[in-house]
Amino acid sequence: MPSEGRCWETLQALRSSDKGRLCYYRDWLLRREDVLEECMSLPKLSSYSGWVVEHVLSHMQENQPLSETSPSSTSASALDQPSFVPKSPDASSAFSPASPATPNGTKGKDESQHTESMVLPSSRGIKVEGCVRMYELVHRMKGTEGLRQWQEEQERKVQALSEMASEQLKRFDEWKELKQHKEFQDLREVMEKSSREALGHQEKLKAEHRHRAKILNLKLREAEQQRVKQAEQERLRKEEGQVRLRALYALQEEMLQLSQQLDASEQHKALLKVDLAAFQTRGNQLCSLISGIIRASSESSYPTAESQAEAERALQEMRDLLMNLGQEITRACEDKRRQDEEAQVKLQEAQMQQGPEAHKEPPAPSQGPGGKQNEDLQVKVQDITMQWYQQLQDASMQCVLTFEGLTNSKDSQAKKIKMDLQKAATIPVSQISTIAGSKLKEIFDKIHSLLSGKPVQSGGRSVSVTLNPQGLDFVQYKLAEKFVKQGEEEVASHHEAAFPIAVVASGIWELHPRVGDLILAHLHKKCPYSVPFYPTFKEGMALEDYQRMLGYQVKDSKVEQQDNFLKRMSGMIRLYAAIIQLRWPYGNRQEIHPHGLNHGWRWLAQILNMEPLSDVTATLLFDFLEVCGNALMKQYQVQFWKMLILIKEDYFPRIEAITSSGQMGSFIRLKQFLEKCLQHKDIPVPKGFLTSSFWRS
Repeated sequence: MPSEGRCWETLQALRSSDKGRLCYYRDWLLRREDVLEECMSLPKLSSYSGWVVEHVLSHMQENQPLSETSPSSTSASALDQPSFVPKSPDASSAFSPASPATPNGTKGKDESQHTESMVLPSSRGIKVEGCVRMYELVHRMKGTEGLRQWQEEQERKVQALSEMASEQLKRFDEWKELKQHKEFQDLREVMEKSSREALGHQEKLKAEHRHRAKILNLKLREAEQQRVKQAEQERLRKEEGQVRLRALYALQEEMLQLSQQLDASEQHKALLKVDLAAFQTRGNQLCSLISGIIRASSESSYPTAESQAEAERALQEMRDLLMNLGQEITRACEDKRRQDEEAQVKLQEAQMQQGPEAHKEPPAPSQGPGGKQNEDLQVKVQDITMQWYQQLQDASMQCVLTFEGLTNSKDSQAKKIKMDLQKAATIPVSQISTIAGSKLKEIFDKIHSLLSGKPVQSGGRSVSVTLNPQGLDFVQYKLAEKFVKQGEEEVASHHEAAFPIAVVASGIWELHPRVGDLILAHLHKKCPYSVPFYPTFKEGMALEDYQRMLGYQVKDSKVEQQDNFLKRMSGMIRLYAAIIQLRWPYGNRQEIHPHGLNHGWRWLAQILNMEPLSDVTATLLFDFLEVCGNALMKQYQVQFWKMLILIKEDYFPRIEAITSSGQMGSFIRLKQFLEKCLQHKDIPVPKGFLTSSFWRS
């Protein structure tokens, strides 16, 4: 670069100047006293003069003329020689300078042009120059020696560091090798330990295997012994079952013979004051009970001792029933004979008193209120209705016998299944309300899926009737029981709840007819007036049993209050009246209702053909007509209005005649409702009836 060239030119010019050619002693301050003395002393030849003349001047004469070289430059060039040792310090004494050295280099250079003879410097200048040269040489030698020593020291340090690094590398390698050996040793120990543990575990497994094999052999022997024992027990059980089955057939045969004898007693009906229908009904129930026991025994291979004992108890009851009937007939015959004898005696006495031509007019039949004879109404239900009632009770009893194994099982798994199925069947029915149709459809679908064998979620678990062979019968029975219980409790307290419960029950009834039969069986058992059926008191029957037959709840020999009894009966009749008029809106409309309004007409006609009961008949008629009257009016129209007029004109007086002053509330409520309907010629839609808007919600 240009700046670099100018810099070197400047340095070269400085070096060529007088000041630039001066030699400086760098350490002169260390010898300050000597320097001052030398400056103040007179100049004299140094002991080094000879050496300077010898070595410096001669060398300068050989190389260049004196005119071109100054003494200072000559001495400086001479002193630059590498080997510089004065040989004879005394030789300089013969040398004396002719003139002092020129202080100015330029002046000396001019003078050198006019003289050819060399002017020797002064002795002091020579001495100084020699000292300077000597000092520089010594200093250079010291520097060289110091540099050499520093280099050797650095080489030693480098070698020491190299050796130390080598040793550290060796230590590192040894440490690494030691660590590898240690890790290898640890790994080998771990492997050996694992191997020992594996061997120990293997030995333990072998020991456990031998132990399990020994236990398995014992179990196999025990299982074989158990199988032989069970085979023997099965053989004995079959033999005992065959004996019991033959005994059951014998009991059934005797039962049928006794039933024929019971039917034959119908000819004595005119003699008896007690109704024979109760005896015949109980006899039919006992026959059906033994038939059910035999059918259940046939399905389960052989009858049990309990079944045989139950059949024997039924036969004994049939014998007692027939014996009681025979006693009744005997007493009736004796009374009839005695009455005939007394009548004959009285007739003879009258004839003797009044003469042979006198005779007495027979009394007229008694007439009830309203001018109609009491003989027009019955006390007992029609035979065909009673047969229907008995068939439903037998079907319910048969269903109970079918899942008896599930209910009486001691197995924890079976108990859990039974509990899950019962919850899955009853909880959805408890959730039925008048909130929304979509919620009602969800409940219906859940019940239908359960009855169809599909798994449903209940209590966070999946439940299905296929978990147990008796699961479907159990669910059907519990579901029907829950529907009736909802009528007994929920509908009795909230009359509007009858319709959502009834529409679900009707839809399930349509898809699963057996559930409907079980609903009727439960309803008839808890509320016999829904048949309608008025149970009669039998001779020898406990009062509590008779009260239970009438529908009362008896707990600890205490009968429930009449108001609570009527409330429960009212709830169940309202549920029944809602079922017969409602259909599931999402079902098949082409099929007829499984238990429609014709059964409501039958119930109303039959209850009007029976003698009314105090407080009960008026309550049930009001509840039935309030819930189902509008539907019956639309269905039967004129005929229905004729029946209402009949109730007002003929049946009201009969109810009023048997109703005490403290029980007139239900009668007055029925009378006011009926008079209002006849006055307006319309029966209002019941409160809570499900409309189309309900299903859209």
